[in-house]
Amino acid sequence: MALSTIHENSPYSCSCFYAFNNNDYEFVILSELNTKHAQQALINDNASGIIALETKLIGKIQGIQFTGKIYRIGESEISIYKNIYLKRFPFAIFADGDIWKIVPEYIKFTDNTLGFGKKIIWNRS
Repeated sequence: MALSTIHENSPYSCSCFYAFNNNDYEFVILSELNTKHAQQALINDNASGIIALETKLIGKIQGIQFTGKIYRIGESEISIYKNIYLKRFPFAIFADGDIWKIVPEYIKFTDNTLGFGKKIIWNRS
């Protein structure tokens, strides 16, 4: 996932591994608190990003663009979200960092396997 945060008109992007919370339609990431994107997220919870499958074949391009909110997981929910992340990335048990959730509000899914430039839009509301 490429994730972007912003604070005081200063955007910042990073790459991160993610797991998906199927129950609440959220992305779960691990990030250290001292990173620029984490520091920005603590001040401004707006986030955007992309997830794309890597391919050189135009007919197989698939990916999403999203906007939403990013939140650091508190102690009351940490075991739920950490388990979601560790299920996908068991080696992260040894990693430092905090668990965060990204709650998408808007997703645009491009899927060329359904036809060139086919877009599907999803809104949380």
